[in-house]
Amino acid sequence: MCGIAGFFGTRPPTPDRVADTLAMMRQRGPDGFGESRNAIGDNRFLFPHSRLAIIDLDHRADQPFDSDDCMLTYNGEIYNYVELRTELKALGHRFRTESDTEVIVKAYRQWGLDLVDHLEGMWAFVLHDRRSGELVFSRDPFGEKPLYWQDMGEGFRFASEIKALAALNGVRPSVNEETVRRFLVNGYKSLYKSGGLFHAGVNELPPGHNLVVGDNRGVTIEAYWRPEYRPEPGMSFGTAVDGLRYHLEESLRLRLRADVPIAFCLSGGVDSAALASFAAKRHGVDVASFSIIDPDPRYDESANIQATVRDLGCLHREIHLEQARDLDRFADLVAYHDKPVITASYYVHSMLSEAMRAEGYRVSVSGTGADELVTGYYDHFNLHLKAMEGHPDREARLADWNCHVRPIVRNPHLQNPDLYSDQPQFRDHIYLNREVFSDYLTTPFDEPFTESALSDDLLRNRMLNELTTEAVPIILREDDLNSMRSSVENRSPYLDRALCDFAYTIPPEHLIRDGHAKAPLRAAARGVLNDKVRLDRHKKGFNAAFRSLFDIDNPKTRERILDDGPIFNLVKRDRIEAAMREPDLPNSFSKFLFSFVSAKLFMEQWA
Repeated sequence: MCGIAGFFGTRPPTPDRVADTLAMMRQRGPDGFGESRNAIGDNRFLFPHSRLAIIDLDHRADQPFDSDDCMLTYNGEIYNYVELRTELKALGHRFRTESDTEVIVKAYRQWGLDLVDHLEGMWAFVLHDRRSGELVFSRDPFGEKPLYWQDMGEGFRFASEIKALAALNGVRPSVNEETVRRFLVNGYKSLYKSGGLFHAGVNELPPGHNLVVGDNRGVTIEAYWRPEYRPEPGMSFGTAVDGLRYHLEESLRLRLRADVPIAFCLSGGVDSAALASFAAKRHGVDVASFSIIDPDPRYDESANIQATVRDLGCLHREIHLEQARDLDRFADLVAYHDKPVITASYYVHSMLSEAMRAEGYRVSVSGTGADELVTGYYDHFNLHLKAMEGHPDREARLADWNCHVRPIVRNPHLQNPDLYSDQPQFRDHIYLNREVFSDYLTTPFDEPFTESALSDDLLRNRMLNELTTEAVPIILREDDLNSMRSSVENRSPYLDRALCDFAYTIPPEHLIRDGHAKAPLRAAARGVLNDKVRLDRHKKGFNAAFRSLFDIDNPKTRERILDDGPIFNLVKRDRIEAAMREPDLPNSFSKFLFSFVSAKLFMEQWA
């Protein structure tokens, strides 16, 4: 796990810029710094690197890593590196380290670009092949590790973070104000539908893609993997449960590999609690867990969290939210993100990373991705009822919904069980109140919701859009920035290719049962996860109310929020002032106010 950056072209950055770039990457990799330079013809290569040592802590595994006529700079973890090393040794390759880094180089020499079909893990790597003269870029299937690039005529530049890219260039990219406006009106789910970046002129290599720069600096980008829905209609519920359990345990087994201490993010939901429980009871891990406790009853999950802690007897730390009397910490977090912090969840999540680092943990495990594999959001219930049309169990599932789900759904649209039978294309609940928030802007912003056609099944199409565009890419970007700010590596066991491929063979009738979303996961965790959490139907989400985080009644805080700044070229100050006077903000307005303050701080730092 590291910070990577580099240059390929005719006019390399000055030594001062390289030093600035390494300084920008210090938190991503405080354990070692390296730099490689090379020249082929008129082209110059430069790879500065900072290392966070997780596997093979010896300096022999430092980067940039030079072997087999390849120079590699790499950020991530290849979890199946042990199995791959055994396979590659049998094919005649010899190793000088115990690192996953060297495995990438040997795998590239053995299989070329097809190496990505052999890797299970998270990665962003750039490899200079001295034999072909090519520069090979690759990003992991789900986009857990970031990779930004620019082609500026005299040179091709890349980096793990925008700040490092800016340091390498000697100039910061300008703010993309259209993205700011989109974010404020439509929310984070809209971002990757239109590029997703808050900076003009910067590119992001998409998840599951390779990019090759030839010796003539021509660029080729190709996808190597995409999730697809391939249902097995005859699959039984038992087969779905057994398969999910097998793949989850295998994914977790691989992701528990580390030469440093590991901690678990623990919420009150099934996703994270199942991971901690499988790790403790099936893999013999002495689990250490960290949780956020919000005093707001809408988000307080302490009862479920304590049920898991008692069941596992794990070492546990709680961070209790308190109102900040100023915005200093928030501003510091926004500055590290190089963009607005997307939701209050990730302001809170950063506290977990900080606490883990303070306790000496270098790896965190989170439950990202389970909702998108086996259902979890409230609209999934309505879409499931649509998918059950014509199925003999449809009436029983409707009765389950009326008994267990209807009483806890607040969104009026989703209180209609026949919503998607009546309106298959209904999505108004996703960009909730967008017309209202557009009116907060000095110039209205109108961009209706769209989604990609990834499956003929409405439920699975919705989930695939969440997995590939709307939710998971944003979550992973925030997770990476928060954890690396504290020099902690974040791992997401649900985001495993084999687990994902299997989950997307499960027919829709098995995904929701007895009013429970994630039915196969809950059944797979029977006897492992405590039943208080396993059978809880409420979904509070990892979130926090704006007023739980900030004392906006404090005059200095209010003054800073309403102070002049470039954001007020986009947003009406009087509307923000009026919203801040409301004692009890509805959830969507609380989220908007957080987004506004986050965007305000970002634009003050970058505009």
